[in-house]
Amino acid sequence: MTGVPQTGRTLTEEQTVAIADDLLRAATTGGTIDLISPRHPRMTVEDAYAVQRVWRQRREDQGGTVVGHKIGLTSKAMQDATGITEPDYGVIFADQVIRSGERVRHDRWSNVRVEVELAFVLKHDLAGVAGEDAIGAADVIAATDYVVPALEILDAHVQLKGRTIVDTISDNAALGAMVLGGEDLRFAPDARDLRWIGAQCFVNDQITETGVSGGVLGDPALSAAWLVNRIAGHGDGLRAGDTILAGSFTRPVWAEVGDHFRVEYQDLGAVEVSFE
Repeated sequence: MTGVPQTGRTLTEEQTVAIADDLLRAATTGGTIDLISPRHPRMTVEDAYAVQRVWRQRREDQGGTVVGHKIGLTSKAMQDATGITEPDYGVIFADQVIRSGERVRHDRWSNVRVEVELAFVLKHDLAGVAGEDAIGAADVIAATDYVVPALEILDAHVQLKGRTIVDTISDNAALGAMVLGGEDLRFAPDARDLRWIGAQCFVNDQITETGVSGGVLGDPALSAAWLVNRIAGHGDGLRAGDTILAGSFTRPVWAEVGDHFRVEYQDLGAVEVSFE
């Protein structure tokens, strides 16, 4: 991914729409498409977000409702591994929200993996700005109704081997679904140190990953603030009731048919999902 241009636009509108439509067809059929980046070697990060916006508009035209955003590439280790110096984001639709304890069809997604995260649910609208007046972690905390443990189910519609950041962003940052913890797991954003929430991920009762929330840009609230400021540059903002999925603090864990995931969040409780 090193060397991918991050500013400006190089794709034509026809190319942008064609990529978005290819991705939408892949999502509809549960398939994947060939890598985008080799076909468009000059494609930039801004081109990729333009593809994502077309994809989003297609889904909204079909009746989909955006209920929040996800953030990816939030850990320093992942950024170093990919050569990318900032996170990326995607949008969350209402039909991508799953409650803890549900059984879900594995074939609903492609390249299915699970990540461990915290979600911020807003009580106020939140709009970002660039430069010295940018939104900070304190602004996110003030606008947040509650924080709740969550899982992200990844769904990659671009082949995995050789992906670059433009492939991932175009593919809505590989979001498949968000599994939200129950009401008993919710807590006020200022009730805990958001940097020090530990988690253990069990698959079929075997521990597979552990992590601490500070792995997300040092503080998940900083990750959420990055999102608010970044989407402002694309003419977007967040509304009361929206959810921010702040980024994983474990490596993604592959999910297979029959797997049961249970992630225990310190003394808060557990989030669970089963694949069938």
